[in-house]
Amino acid sequence: MAAKLRKGDKVIVMAGKDKGKTGEISSVDPKSGKAIVNGLNIAIRHEKQSQSSQGGRTPKAMPIDLSNLAIVDANGKATRVGFRMDGDNKVRFAKTTGDAI
Repeated sequence: MAAKLRKGDKVIVMAGKDKGKTGEISSVDPKSGKAIVNGLNIAIRHEKQSQSSQGGRTPKAMPIDLSNLAIVDANGKATRVGFRMDGDNKVRFAKTTGDAI
């Protein structure tokens, strides 16, 4: 099945501790059905000191399930994603407005 959410999409979190917050997807793992959104679902990781880093407590964005994310349309509201053929190209579109993404 084609991925409805991709890297670089602006999304809103629909459920969880960061519900209502928006961010940009930095990476998607379609096999596990999760995505990492910049600045959201932050966890503190303890790192050992090394030559390249000082170590200590560093914040890290953790994966969020794709079912808890919705793409933000041009109006700033959450929308579902659909697919349609535009000539020979398959394009994603926002279900609320019908605009191509």
